[in-house]
Amino acid sequence: MPNSRLHDISGATLGGRPLSRRRMLQIGGLGLMGVSLPRLLRAENAAATRGIAPRADACIIIFLNGGASHLDTWDMKPEAPDGIRGEFKPIPTSLPGVQFSEHLPRLATHMHRLTLVRSMHHSVNNAHAAAVYTSLTGHDRGEIGGGTLPTDNPSPGSVMALVRPPEKEIVPHVTLPYITKEGAGGPPQPGFFGGLLGHAYDPLFVLRDPNSPDFAVPELTLLADVSLERLAARKALLSQIDRRYATGPGRQARDSMDRFQQRALDLLTSETTQQAFRLSAEPDNVRESYGRNIYGQSVLLARRMIEAGTRLVTISWAPDANATWDTHGGNFTKLKGELLPKFDSACTSLITDLADRGMLDRTLVAVLGDFGRTPKINNNNAGRDHWNFCYSILLAGGGFKPGFVYGASDKIGAFPARSPMSPGDCVTTIYHALGIDAGMFIHDQFDRPHRLVPKGDVVVDLLS
Repeated sequence: MPNSRLHDISGATLGGRPLSRRRMLQIGGLGLMGVSLPRLLRAENAAATRGIAPRADACIIIFLNGGASHLDTWDMKPEAPDGIRGEFKPIPTSLPGVQFSEHLPRLATHMHRLTLVRSMHHSVNNAHAAAVYTSLTGHDRGEIGGGTLPTDNPSPGSVMALVRPPEKEIVPHVTLPYITKEGAGGPPQPGFFGGLLGHAYDPLFVLRDPNSPDFAVPELTLLADVSLERLAARKALLSQIDRRYATGPGRQARDSMDRFQQRALDLLTSETTQQAFRLSAEPDNVRESYGRNIYGQSVLLARRMIEAGTRLVTISWAPDANATWDTHGGNFTKLKGELLPKFDSACTSLITDLADRGMLDRTLVAVLGDFGRTPKINNNNAGRDHWNFCYSILLAGGGFKPGFVYGASDKIGAFPARSPMSPGDCVTTIYHALGIDAGMFIHDQFDRPHRLVPKGDVVVDLLS
């Protein structure tokens, strides 16, 4: 589906558009006026009125886009028959009785800090887009794939921006390093955008490689010919215009426009935002520990954004659905040679950093994916295909129970054998930890109510 707001994905965007100086000053225009102040306040107060005390203040989602093999990572079946158990050896973790793949040696030493769910399942086994959408929003609509739509339910970051905006002057939620496509050249996948909340609640997309020596987000800096004084003068002029037309028809729309103009100007001049993006400030040994690659440095940037006050950062680990974890062919070669070493370094360093900085208790790390892989190894250079009937996810911090395994798969990892859990349950529980009631109603730009997650329960056993 054509989508004009995604015409340029070479750098940072807000609402899917490049953040040029002119664009920043125009934010609050017609495309953003669908968010009324009463609707915003109603959403912001929803969690408080329902009495949910947040366990976490921020969240980092590492989305293994394409579907990582649970059987070759953290639900290995060494006793399964040949053709199912795979090539990798299991190793012990820091939680007695729990084993990981030999290619996750660093993460294995942190299992005592993790929550592992081995009984995830949903209805989508074909379309990545539909599986991604249900995994991120909790809406299981079956095999309805395709690109993002304005009627989609919003991403978790969009909901956080609406209900629990940052307390500091910083972007509320960020997605990096890709706008993942549904196949090379395909449309953007749903689940990462503001959807029915409108473009104003799309994330800031950072689409440059953080591992590049010249990494920067120039769209968030003032050009040389625009000083802070000059920007302040422009802001004063806008205020004079607003006062002149403060009454009469269209006042509510102008009020909404003014809010977004103010938000854009604050973002443009915020030293907090500028500092968070300065990866060069990190010591070399820290950058090396995360991995000097696009994904490792994206995870490090996520930590810096959360530390600066951003509420939610999503790392989508693929430029398109078939590029990384979608291992129909060469599953073991790709996992061993590329995917697992990079993930092991990035995820372990993140957990370690958050714990060492005293941030893990109030920051939720969620390692999610669209599905798992088939128990049976295929003949395509020992690949594994899509498998939605049973897969695993990892959670850490943010009020989740450390050193805990929830649910179980059967002897070959094909189906849940105990405590099956759906994406609706998962997303509902994540929202609950973040102080948001998944049963609340959000309102679209026509003020029509939509239940945040239509079906799902808080899995209290996961929470500490």
